[in-house]
Amino acid sequence: MSKRKIWEFTLPRYNEIPNVGLYLKQVVKLISEAVEPCFGLKVSDTMLSNYVKMHIVSGPVKKMYYRDQIASLMFVVLAKSVLSLDNIQTMLKMQERSYSPETAYNYFCDEFENALKYVCGHSPEMAPVTSESAEEKKLLRRVIITMAHKFALDDFFDVFEAEENEDSEERKL
Repeated sequence: MSKRKIWEFTLPRYNEIPNVGLYLKQVVKLISEAVEPCFGLKVSDTMLSNYVKMHIVSGPVKKMYYRDQIASLMFVVLAKSVLSLDNIQTMLKMQERSYSPETAYNYFCDEFENALKYVCGHSPEMAPVTSESAEEKKLLRRVIITMAHKFALDDFFDVFEAEENEDSEERKL
C-alpha cells in the first residue's frame, strides 16, 4: 500500500494561486510544495527559467510571475513526466485557443485528481469524455491518464524498494 496516498493528492485551484506577482524563487517554492511531497518531483529555478526561454510559458513581467504563468508552470512540471516539451507547448497553445487559463487549469486539476483516484483503485470509474467534447479535452484526458499511471507505478516501485531495504536491514540484524 502506498505511503504517500497519491489518490488523495490535490492541486491548488486557479483562484488559490497567488496573483500578486511572485519572484522565481517563490514560484519554485510554491510548485515544489505542491508536487514534491506526493510525486518526488524536483523543481528548480533553472528548470522554470528554461521553460520561459523556450517560450513554453510566457516570461515574467518585471521579474514577477502571475497566476496564469504559475498555473501553466504547474501543468508543465507534471506533464513533462510523460510528454516532450514540444508536445507540452503544443497542448498549451491548443488550450489558449479554446479556453481561458482559469477554465483550462481547473479542468486539468479536476481530471488529474479523478484519474489518480481511479488508477489507484479509489474510484470505480472516471466520468466519460463525451463525443461532443473538444479534441483538446480528449487529448488532455489521454495525457492525464498516462500521468496518473506513471505516478502510480513510480509510487508502487518506491514503496517496494523501501520495503526491500527494510527487509535487508532486518536480515542484517
